[in-house]
Amino acid sequence: MQSLHLPAWLTVRAGILFMVIVVSPLASGQDQPVSTGSTPAVATSAPDQVGSQSGLTLAELEQMALSGNPTLAQATAEVRAATARKLQSGLYPNPTFGYEGDQIRGGIQGGGEQGFFVSQDIVLGGKLGLNRSILEQGKRQALVEAEEQRQRVINNLRMLYYEALAAQELVDLRHKLSQLAQDAVETSHQLGNVGQADQPDILQAEVEGEQEELAVAAAEQKQNRVWRELAAMIGKPEIALVHLAGNLEDVPEGNPDGWLRAMVEDSPAVKIAQLEVLKAEASVARAKREPIPNLRLRGGLQKNLELEAMTNHAIGVQGFAEVGVEIPIFNRNQGNVGAAKADFERSQQEVQRVRLVLQERAAALLQNYATSRLTVERYRDRMIPRARKAYELYLKSYSGMAAAYAQVLIAQRTLFQLQANYITALENLWVNLVALQGFLLSDGLESPGHAGEMDRPVGKFNAPSSTTAIQLE
Repeated sequence: MQSLHLPAWLTVRAGILFMVIVVSPLASGQDQPVSTGSTPAVATSAPDQVGSQSGLTLAELEQMALSGNPTLAQATAEVRAATARKLQSGLYPNPTFGYEGDQIRGGIQGGGEQGFFVSQDIVLGGKLGLNRSILEQGKRQALVEAEEQRQRVINNLRMLYYEALAAQELVDLRHKLSQLAQDAVETSHQLGNVGQADQPDILQAEVEGEQEELAVAAAEQKQNRVWRELAAMIGKPEIALVHLAGNLEDVPEGNPDGWLRAMVEDSPAVKIAQLEVLKAEASVARAKREPIPNLRLRGGLQKNLELEAMTNHAIGVQGFAEVGVEIPIFNRNQGNVGAAKADFERSQQEVQRVRLVLQERAAALLQNYATSRLTVERYRDRMIPRARKAYELYLKSYSGMAAAYAQVLIAQRTLFQLQANYITALENLWVNLVALQGFLLSDGLESPGHAGEMDRPVGKFNAPSSTTAIQLE
């Protein structure tokens, strides 16, 4: 009777395990194994999600970052500073008002001259206008720097969001796999009790159960680490870990060639370098105008107490005036003109250098993107469906006593490992996609640059590949 009862019991047990796999959203019969069901899709270049009860959306996180990240306020302050510097550069020199006295004690005649004067430098040659032109480029650079910093923050946030979303999926997957491993341990013990499993099989199942528990702990630690980074990026380090809404599989079609063209033409780094050319050109024009002398005017009134010889009365009130210019004989600002021309030539080459840097740094990311997309498609369309089918067939054969339970476990483990690899490939794909669409800008918590400083076209950037993380500096 026992031999007849055992296959039926095993069939029930196998049916339970089969239902666990079938109802699992990550091992269902769908072609989209890590779909999050009804959660809203996540857009790529300009997410426009709305709040959802299912979790915190990317759009909500972006709004938090735009209001809470301190570097954006710093960039705004730099724009105000650049505007003020432009204003200051075009202001006219202040006049000088003062007292003037000559022979104040009067000598033997009791005379002396005392009065006031006003002096004013008249700036000629349009130098003030050229000053404003130079600082106008600085102001425009500050505006582009502010937009660049905003792009850095948004890019960094999106990368962390997709990393956190993938970590969230992996935690769920690892919990399911750990539960199945514990079920396998229990089943092995029950089979051992009836003589259908040997002690090595039981020990192996227990070891695998422990391994899955460690995998769960590691996945949770990674999720906590990414969340802390994300919380810091939005300026709310105290925010607790919450569920994220989103769909890792909603990856749009890419256009790597278009991204590369946009990168070398429209990147903020390129725009800043081009503005530096205009600024250097204005500096050359300003240096050439420097030899044009300013007109110096000085005049005033004074009371002359010296006695007039014929009338024996004080001469009285009298005026005076001075007009002068500096003659540029020796110093015609030739050294500064030469330096300004050299800076102009250097700035022209800087535009080309920045474009080449962007193209060079994008090469690795383009490779990573292509590899990640190929990996995602291969896992989704071929490997996971085949592994799921193999598992279901082994499970069906096992329920009919035509396959060993170890084969079911191996097929089950293979399926879930493919699911984990698939999630990791999706994470890599998203991070590289965000980087390429976002002009390679990252470092959302680094202090924004100042107008006139050398721009960081890429800065420090970490982008995972299908095998390892590639660091670009």
